Amino acid sequence: MENHKQASAVAEDYYDSDDAVRFYLDVWGGEDIHVGLYKSEDEAIRDASIRTVETIADMLDLPKGAHVVDLGAGYGGGARWMVRNRGWKVTCVNIADKQNEINRQLNANAGFHDEIEVIHGSFNEVPAEDGAFDAMWSQDSFLHGGDRQGIIEECARIVKPGGDIIFTDPMKADDADDGELQPILNRIRLSSLASVAFYREAAKKAGLVEVDVREYPDQLGRHYGRVREELIKDRENIEKTVSTEYIDNMIEGLGHWVDGAATGKLNWGILHFRKPE
Repeated sequence: MENHKQASAVAEDYYDSDDAVRFYLDVWGGEDIHVGLYKSEDEAIRDASIRTVETIADMLDLPKGAHVVDLGAGYGGGARWMVRNRGWKVTCVNIADKQNEINRQLNANAGFHDEIEVIHGSFNEVPAEDGAFDAMWSQDSFLHGGDRQGIIEECARIVKPGGDIIFTDPMKADDADDGELQPILNRIRLSSLASVAFYREAAKKAGLVEVDVREYPDQLGRHYGRVREELIKDRENIEKTVSTEYIDNMIEGLGHWVDGAATGKLNWGILHFRKPE
């Protein structure tokens, strides 16, 4: 397993690149850049991504005013949805400065000066006291962590007793070998992916109890396929702000994700655990 500081540096370098910032702004509009739950093969990426946020939120029974930490918050689309639709207070923790700057600006534009705080930090070392939050929320971020067992333990540390830990993550199938996923791993510059079995064991070691695990392996392939389709279709416009090299690498990399999902080597889902009272 990679050193978590090294993994954080790799993620920060990638997501803070000008090409990455422009790509995610152009394709997703700088809001929610995570895997969607699709009702049809050609549904808009944005609509499916919002459905994921709604589904995760519906799995939580939190009152208005609850304090949620969003680890790997990206551009903060999920956080703004939580404030608008649930009345929760959100602390965004994210490693990429450029994403954080855009997140803060979008929050200011929405009038969320007090409801959302954006902090630069790693989800292996969250700058928060023990039991600071009612719930931990994360979407498709933990794969970038070098020490995923440590991430789950950190999540357990920062939520209150009885607090929820809920997240999504692109994973390998429980029976998949990392060697089969090398093209994907090379692109994200990691040596492994976690699995549902891994996270279940990690949660158990961290003293958490399982609430609900929903696996949607087909949605992972569908999502990356949709992103690839949109990138190819709108390539001429995207090339005005994003380098040709980045686009070529993205099209190839997304294809590996689609192929991995189609052959049953990959998984994705929503994992919900709880810290005992």
